Amino acid sequence: MANLRSTMYFFLLAFQFLVLLQTNVLCYQYKVGDLDAWGIPTSANPQVYTKWSKYHTIKIGDSLLFLYPPSQDSLIQVTEESFNSCNLKDPILYMNNGNSLFNITAHGEFYFTSGKQGNCEKKQKLHISAFSGNGSADSPSYGPGISPSYPTVFGSIPQPPSSSLSSSSSSSPSLSFPIFIAALAGFLVSAFICE
Repeated sequence: MANLRSTMYFFLLAFQFLVLLQTNVLCYQYKVGDLDAWGIPTSANPQVYTKWSKYHTIKIGDSLLFLYPPSQDSLIQVTEESFNSCNLKDPILYMNNGNSLFNITAHGEFYFTSGKQGNCEKKQKLHISAFSGNGSADSPSYGPGISPSYPTVFGSIPQPPSSSLSSSSSSSPSLSFPIFIAALAGFLVSAFICE
């Protein structure tokens, strides 16, 4: 009987470990434009990027994939002012490999446009609001001094925001609560089984 309880205890701990492991895997990679590649919107769908950003909830840890022919286009991240005026000078980030991945590592507002002259004016631009881990909007803490992106698909894994960026963020408590509940439930069931 004791051997059966130790086997059940082992499986319970393994299950609890898998549950805890799954609570942290909540990041997605979004292809910007879905079925359309990154390019000038068609006359049939001139607001493709505006609509796309409205129907996707982007969180810290998610990634945006921009696909385009590298010989014909590029991607730049710009400030809000440059986004609104289609100013391509002094971008925050420049990517031109045709397979560009932008990792969201902080909450805030992100602005992208084509690096090719004239494409921004033709509505090839995207504004994204990234939320904290629990889906609530916090005030933006992103600025030009922090570069939250990596230029290729095989870039680094996004790091969690530092405490200085999210000291008031509720993303940490929202992740800690399910982990705490899972750990408490595992402890209680283990205590019950081992009695």
